[in-house]
Amino acid sequence: MAVSVPAIIQQMLQPGFYPHAVRSPIQLIQTHISYVLLTGDFAYKVKKPVNFGFLDFSSLEKRQHFCHEELRLNQRGASQLYLEVLPVTLVGDEYQLGGTGEAVEYVLKMRQFPQEALFSSMFEQGKLTEAHIEELGRVVAQYHANTETNDYIKSFGEVPQVRAAIDENYEQTMKYIGGPQTQAHFEETKAYTDRFFAERPELFASRIENNHIRECHGDLHLRNICLWQDKTLVFDCIEFNEPFRFVDVMYDVAFTVMDLEARHSKDLGNAFLNTYVEQTGDWEGLQVLPLYLSRQAYVRAKVGSFLLDDPGIPSDEKEEAAKTAAAYYKQAWDYTKPREGQLILMSGLSGSGKSTTARYLARKLGAIHVRSDAVRKHLGGIPLSERGGDDLYTAEMTQKTYARLLDLGILLANIGFPVILDAKYDRQALREQALALATEHQLPFDIIHCTAPLEVLKQRLENRTGDIADATADLLASQTAQAEAFTEKEKPRVKILDTTQPLDAQLKETKLLRNNS
Repeated sequence: MAVSVPAIIQQMLQPGFYPHAVRSPIQLIQTHISYVLLTGDFAYKVKKPVNFGFLDFSSLEKRQHFCHEELRLNQRGASQLYLEVLPVTLVGDEYQLGGTGEAVEYVLKMRQFPQEALFSSMFEQGKLTEAHIEELGRVVAQYHANTETNDYIKSFGEVPQVRAAIDENYEQTMKYIGGPQTQAHFEETKAYTDRFFAERPELFASRIENNHIRECHGDLHLRNICLWQDKTLVFDCIEFNEPFRFVDVMYDVAFTVMDLEARHSKDLGNAFLNTYVEQTGDWEGLQVLPLYLSRQAYVRAKVGSFLLDDPGIPSDEKEEAAKTAAAYYKQAWDYTKPREGQLILMSGLSGSGKSTTARYLARKLGAIHVRSDAVRKHLGGIPLSERGGDDLYTAEMTQKTYARLLDLGILLANIGFPVILDAKYDRQALREQALALATEHQLPFDIIHCTAPLEVLKQRLENRTGDIADATADLLASQTAQAEAFTEKEKPRVKILDTTQPLDAQLKETKLLRNNS
């Protein structure tokens, strides 16, 4: 069934509209708020004259303003793609791009990239790898480090502000109960967020105090990320609504994680999340993550639901939109369910494969992987990629590092995350302290001890490149001499892995992967 579009869009579908060569036929993509025309080298976006409350493009002046805002804000993550805002004029019954008369519309001109460069397309083609996702974690960490914050922006992190945006979602979706949304899921999801705001005001205050409310992207899902000219770019950020953009950095992180999990790829979601928090050191931010995961799934459900009311959307697309919205409403509800945390300690000499094993296990369990190397460097105030000096490896700094590791482990496991603390844990006192706290907090506790022949350890350390760990092969002798054996109390909790052999089979022999493989 053909769908009618406005006269301006009909003309923009004609090659003669443009002052440059085009690739015919011109492709039209439309969302609930815009038309995007793909002409070959360039893409043009036209905002629909709609008012959804949270977004108001109803007047020409507003559409002009938000075109310029979109151009400005997207310079942060994709300056290569965003080119200029152009007026469209009307001469007789003919629309002209960039004319000198009175503008009747405004378009945003962008450099077009192949649609297969979108992370969403790469995912669908099976080409989106863990390496791509880890690089995205680093890119988003840097993006957030460069974004603006000030007292006005931070005010949007106050509970009434955060709550208003989430409550607005509920108000705008009540009419879809009995359609893609169920009464029970609606009530239980809302009850969860109500409780979260009532019970955790100090958490929101700490996020403000520590400058984690910033001018973020606001819509960081896979369709707004691309790999172009060997660079990972984040584009199409929220320009039309300050409360959607002046948010906790975890709001952005949650969108990407939620999108990957919606695509049944929790392992990639875990890779992104762990890379991001390792880069930023913002492990405390994971306390607000479940709230924002639920919110982001819910907003995707809301957007899908709005398509059901758009007379310009064909009926078969509406049917698909209803199914998609229903899945997102359920996902939003799933994130509110309590989970049992657990604490896992890695143990072993440098080069024994602790981090490789921990990374593998984190993907399988959906665990937070906290590496002592990263914690130590964040405490020392040096970039992860820099080599630490002697002052980073004093006994005092080691004590601080292990104390921070354990604090994070207990904090995150208590709110339902499996947590892997990745360090040598070669001293009985350090292990016993972790076991005592895990027992006190009634958390499942395991130790994974990685082993490999000494010659293998040496070779691995000599060949190591591009990792944040600083250990070298000459430390192995002292590490071996100082390592303290497991006590009788510890031994029932220890799983010994030979990391020269396949990990999966060995881990499946433990209870750790029985319910996650």
